Amino acid sequence: MTCRIAEHSRTHRAPLLLALMLAGAPALAADCATRILTAFDADAKAGPGWAHVPLSKLKRDTVYSTAQENGSVILKATAEGAASAYVHLAPIDPARLPVIEWRWRTDALIGAADNRNPKLEDAPVRVIVGFDGDKTRLPEQEQRRFNRAKTLSGRDLPYATLMYIWENRAPVGTVIPSTHTAQLKMIVAESGPQGVGAWRTYQRNLVQDYQRAFGTAPGRILGVAVMTDTDNTDSKAEGFYGEIRFTCASAAK
Repeated sequence: MTCRIAEHSRTHRAPLLLALMLAGAPALAADCATRILTAFDADAKAGPGWAHVPLSKLKRDTVYSTAQENGSVILKATAEGAASAYVHLAPIDPARLPVIEWRWRTDALIGAADNRNPKLEDAPVRVIVGFDGDKTRLPEQEQRRFNRAKTLSGRDLPYATLMYIWENRAPVGTVIPSTHTAQLKMIVAESGPQGVGAWRTYQRNLVQDYQRAFGTAPGRILGVAVMTDTDNTDSKAEGFYGEIRFTCASAAK
């Protein structure tokens, strides 16, 4: 299931990256609760929240900051030849809450970016979901990659990762395999310049997307991240992110 909605009426409109790894809300119905991630500026003492996660000491960090817009807290990301993530950890059962909803905005695409080319793999906005799984069942080559990444980052990696991106050319719905690891798949949520400068709202069924990308059902969700990155094209980009939530399929529009 996919739903993309343009909010024109509103004025607000990789391997180390895998080291990402969600604040509840009233139930919509007895069998369908919605889980809203804590606000980007929430006090960390109140519980698990968002945190900046650098990808490498060799990379510049994306700068993340919060702002108020029409009564809501949004996250602004500015990357100048930089790449780092903003991460929220906590378990979610995708069998119970399979739909992720989010909104983002960018005022310009990265002209040279092409996520099908590892040398040009940048995006003005990304939403990333990490999943648990049995890593001992992975091929030895993948296990070695996981071990190397943990050594460099000091963190365990998720078993598998789905990354929703705004692409320049690849059609919406395209699944782009990572050249770094078979356990990361990029899904084009938006493509081309239409909608640039406006808030765009999305709903994606994670179970369906995971099955299409990896050929099997997903394990539990470990966490979510957003990222604006320009390290491969050595350019500048800004991305803006609104509230992220999980809900059941029956509640999705």
